[in-house]
Amino acid sequence: MDRYKSSRGEHVNVAYDPNLDEPPNYEEPAREVRPSVISAFGHDTLDRVPNIDFYRNAGSVSGHRQVRPSLQELHDVFQQKQNGGISVPDTVRDDSEGSDDGTPCEDLESNPPVDSTKGAVKFGWIRGVLVRCMLNIWGVMLFIRLSWVFGQAGWGLGIVVILLSCVVTTITALSMSAICTNGVVRGGGAYYLISRSLGPEFGGSIGLIFAFANAVAVAMYVVGFAETVVELLQDNNALMVDPINDIRIIGCITVVLLLGISVAGMEWEAKAQIVLLVILLVAIVNVFVGTFIPATENKKSQGFFGYNSKIFMENFAPDFRGNENFFTVFSIFFPAATGILAGANISGDLRDAQAAIPKGTLLAILITGVTYLGVALVVAATVVRDATGNVLDNITAGAMDCSVTTAVTACELGFNFTSCAETPCKYGLMNNFQVMTMVSGFGPLIIAGTFSATLSSALASLVSAPKVFQALCKDNIYKILYFFAKGHGKNNEPIRGYVLTFIISVAFILIGNLNTIAPIISNFFLASYALINFSCFHASWAKSPGWRPAYKFYNMWLSLLGAILCCAVMFVINWWAALLTYGIEILLYIYVTVKKPDVNWGSSTQAVTFVSAVSNALSLSGVDEHVKNFRPQILALTASVRTRPALLDLAHSFTKTFGLCLTCEVFVGPRAEALEEMNANMEKNLMYLRKAKRKAFYTAVVSEDFREGAVALLQGSGLGRMKPNTLMMGFKTNWRRAGADAVQNYVGLLHDAFDFEYGTVLLRMDEGLDVAHIVEAEDEMLKAAKEQQALEGEMNGGKSKGLFRKSRNSSQQVLTTRVSVCAPPPAHVAKMNEKLVEASNQFKKKQPKGTIDVWWLFDDGGLTLLLPYILTTRKKWKDCKLRIFIAGQPGRSEQDKIEMKSLLHKFRINCSDITVIDDLHISPRSDSLKKLDDMIAPFRLSENSKDSAQVEALRKEFPWKITDEELSTFEEKTNLQVRLNELLQQHSRSANLIIVSMPIARKGSVSDFLYMAWLDSLTKDLPPTLLIRGNHKSVLTFYS
Repeated sequence: MDRYKSSRGEHVNVAYDPNLDEPPNYEEPAREVRPSVISAFGHDTLDRVPNIDFYRNAGSVSGHRQVRPSLQELHDVFQQKQNGGISVPDTVRDDSEGSDDGTPCEDLESNPPVDSTKGAVKFGWIRGVLVRCMLNIWGVMLFIRLSWVFGQAGWGLGIVVILLSCVVTTITALSMSAICTNGVVRGGGAYYLISRSLGPEFGGSIGLIFAFANAVAVAMYVVGFAETVVELLQDNNALMVDPINDIRIIGCITVVLLLGISVAGMEWEAKAQIVLLVILLVAIVNVFVGTFIPATENKKSQGFFGYNSKIFMENFAPDFRGNENFFTVFSIFFPAATGILAGANISGDLRDAQAAIPKGTLLAILITGVTYLGVALVVAATVVRDATGNVLDNITAGAMDCSVTTAVTACELGFNFTSCAETPCKYGLMNNFQVMTMVSGFGPLIIAGTFSATLSSALASLVSAPKVFQALCKDNIYKILYFFAKGHGKNNEPIRGYVLTFIISVAFILIGNLNTIAPIISNFFLASYALINFSCFHASWAKSPGWRPAYKFYNMWLSLLGAILCCAVMFVINWWAALLTYGIEILLYIYVTVKKPDVNWGSSTQAVTFVSAVSNALSLSGVDEHVKNFRPQILALTASVRTRPALLDLAHSFTKTFGLCLTCEVFVGPRAEALEEMNANMEKNLMYLRKAKRKAFYTAVVSEDFREGAVALLQGSGLGRMKPNTLMMGFKTNWRRAGADAVQNYVGLLHDAFDFEYGTVLLRMDEGLDVAHIVEAEDEMLKAAKEQQALEGEMNGGKSKGLFRKSRNSSQQVLTTRVSVCAPPPAHVAKMNEKLVEASNQFKKKQPKGTIDVWWLFDDGGLTLLLPYILTTRKKWKDCKLRIFIAGQPGRSEQDKIEMKSLLHKFRINCSDITVIDDLHISPRSDSLKKLDDMIAPFRLSENSKDSAQVEALRKEFPWKITDEELSTFEEKTNLQVRLNELLQQHSRSANLIIVSMPIARKGSVSDFLYMAWLDSLTKDLPPTLLIRGNHKSVLTFYS
C-alpha cells in the first residue's frame, strides 16, 4: 500500500504535475535527514523559528521553498530519541526547480535565496508604471478632440466629463491597488489580478479578450499615426499611391519598427518611451506657452483671441449640435482616460510590483487628469466656438450692434462671425480639430506630440498584449495556446507572443474597419476594469482571512460602484458592443468552466462558496424537517472508492447532485500505521471521485475495530440537516468463511444502523462487488511500466520527465516486478475477474429496456418504494418500468391490488404492473430447504446428537452458534425467506434490478449466522438485488 504523510489535513502531492493527465505518484520520495540544531531557545529541538521560506509556493522564483517538520515528526520525537536519535526531513527541492528525481537539495536554511532573475531588467515605479500610464492616457484626444469636447459640452459640463472619467479610473486604480498588495504579484497584469482573485473562469475569459484588445489597439494607434502622416503628405502633394494604401504602407512599416524595439528588450522599449515622453511634455508645454503669445490677425480670424473672460464665460454653457448630447460626448472622450493598466500589464518586469502599481497608477491619473483639465480650460478661455478664418471679417469697434449678432463676443473683439450661424464654418472649437496646433507657440511641435502620443500608446499595447497572453498561456487554461507560454532571454520575453500580436495588428491595419471595431476594443478594456473592481468587492465581501491588502485606502462598496459605473459606461459608449463583449465573455467563461482547468489559486469565489455553504447549512438547521422535502442522504461503506464501483454508482444514482452521498472507509489497525495509510489514500480517492464525475464526498476513520469505526461514521457524519439518513453497504457474500468476529461485526453494524434510525440498503450481486485485487494489480502494472520506462530513459542517457520519479531499483528488480505482476492469471481466475469487472461497471451504463421489480412486503415508511422511483427519474434508468409486488391474503387479491393502485395514484408514482402474491404461506420446496440446512449446518450446535454437558460446553465456547430452540422458534420466518427466493426466481428472474423489503432480526433473539442465512437464502441466484428497510418514518405523502 502506498504511504503518504499528511500535514494538518492538507494532502499535497509533491510529485504531482498539474500540466499532465496521468495519475500522480503517491509514493513519498526518499528524503535525507539532518540532526536537530541548537535553536534560539538554547536547547536541541526539531522545531524551527518562523521563516519566509516555509511559506513559499512550489517553484518560487524568489527563493527556495523549505519543508518544516511535520506535526507527526514532532509528536513522535521521544520515540525516535529512544531509537537512537532525533531527525527532521531536510528541504525538498520543488519539481519546477530542476529536481528530476526528487532528491533533496543542500541545506538551504543557511544559504541566501538564489536570485533566479539575475541580469534581468527590472523597473521602478517611475519608469515601469508612471511613465507608461501617462503615455497611454495622453493620447491623440489631447491634441485633436479635446477642444471639440469642450466646444460641445462647454467647460462646465466638460469638467464633469473629465472628472467622471477620472472617478471611474481612480476607483479602478484603488481596487487594483488593494488586490496587488494582497500578496506577491507576478507577470500578467489585469489577467493575473483577476484570475487570482475570481478564479480561472473569470480570469481566463477576460485575459484572452484583454490580450486581443491590446493587440488590435496597436493597429488603432498606428493607423492614427499613419493618418496624420498621410495628411502631411497630402498637404505637400507627396502621396505614394492613394490615401488608403498610403495609410496601410506607413502603418505596416511603423508596426515593424515598433516590433523591433520591443523584441530588442524591455530596456530599449523603456528608453523609447522616455524619448516619446519628452516630446509629449514639450508639446503640452508648447500649448500653454502659445496661449500667452499675442494673437495675430490670422489667428483671430480662426477664433483665437488670447485670454478673455468674455470668451471664457461664453464657453461655459453647453451647445450640443447635431445628434450630440452629454453621453455621446462622454463616450468619445472616455477612451482617452483608459490606459491605467499599462504599468500593471508588465507586472512581471517591475522591481516591486506591490509598491509600484498603486503609487505609479494613481499619480499618473492625477497628473493626466490635471493636464486634460488645464489644456481644455486654457483653450476654452482663448478660442471662440465658431470662426470663419477670413481676415476680411474684421470690423471696426462700434461699427455694428453686437447685441443682435449670434457671435457676440467675437463681435466685441472686432470680428463678424455671424455667417457661421447660416453656413458651417471651418474654424473654432466646434469645427477645427487642429485648434491645438493653431493655439500653440510652434505648430510642428503639436504634430510631433501627436506622433509621440500615438506611437507611445501603440508601443505600450504592443508590449502589454504578449505579456498578458504569455501569463495566460503559462497557466495552461487553454491548452491549445500553451505554445505561446515560452519565454526567451533574461527577461523571459514572449517572442512568440510578439509575433502573434504583430500578425493581428498588421491584419487589422490591412483589412479591418477600425472605426467599427474601436468601440468594441474600448468595451473590452472597460470589461477588465469592471472585473478588477468586482474582484476587490468580492474578496472583501467574502471576508476571507487571506484577504489582507497592505493598501488600506479602498472600500468594498466603492469598488462595487466602480464596477457598475464601468458596465454603464460600456453601454453609453456603444450598446451593441457592450452586448457583444458580454456575450464573448460568457462563452469563454462557460468553456473554462466546462474544461475545469487543474488550478487552485484560492480565489474569492471559493471563499464566497464556503460562506454561502455555511450560511445555507445554518439556515437549514433552523427549519424543521418535512416529509415532502425528504431525500435519501446516503452513507455508503465503499471502502476505497475504486474497490466497489457498483455500490458507488448506484448510491450516486440515488443522490446525483440533489442529495448527500458520503463514501466512507474504515481503516482497521494501530493508529500510527492506519493514519499513514488513510492519509496516503485520501487524495487518490478524492481525485477518483472528481475524474469519475461522482458528486460525492469521501471520508475515512481509523479504528482498532471495524464496527467501532463504522459506528463513529454513523454518529459523526454530516453537518446540521446535511446528515446521512440511509446506510448503504454491500452484502457479505463470504460470511460462511469470514469467521465469527467478522459476521458479528457485520450484523452488529446493521443493528447499530437501526438503533440510530438509519434506513438501510444492502446490495447483492452474484459476481461480487469487491474489485480491490484487480485495482491493486492495475496499479502495480502501471507503476512497474513507469519504472521500466524511466530506467530505460536513464540508461539511454536521457532524463525521465513526468509524474513518476526515476526508479532507484536495479534493472533486474524492475524486470522481476513486471514479470510477477504482469504474468496472466489462470484461465478460470481470469474469467471470474472478467465477469466481476463487467458486473462492477453495470450501473455506469444506460440500462436496457426492462423492469425494476419492487417487492414491497412491509411498510417501512415508504423508502422501499421511494428509492426505485428515484431511479426511474434518472437518465440511465428511464427505460426501466416499475413493477410492484405485494403480499396479499388468499381470496382478496383483486381488492389488495385495487387498494395498492389507489395508494400509488395518491403518491403520484406510476408503475406498469401490480402483482399480489397470495401464496407466501405455502411451504418451500424440499430441495430449497435442503440447501438452507446445508448452508447453516457448520454454524449449528446440533444439541439433539450430544449430551447436556457437551451442549453446555459448546454454548460457552461458541455462543454465536445457532441452537435448535432458536431454529424452531423462527422456523416460519426462516421458511418465509426460502419461499420468497422461490417466488423471486419465478417472477423477477429477468428484471434489471430487484428491490426487496429487508427482514429484521430482533436483537438478542436471532443469532448473527441465522440472520445472515436469511439474507443469503432470500437473495441468492438473482439479478442485482437491493434489500431495503426504512426507519419506519414516512418518507412519502399524498398531501400537498
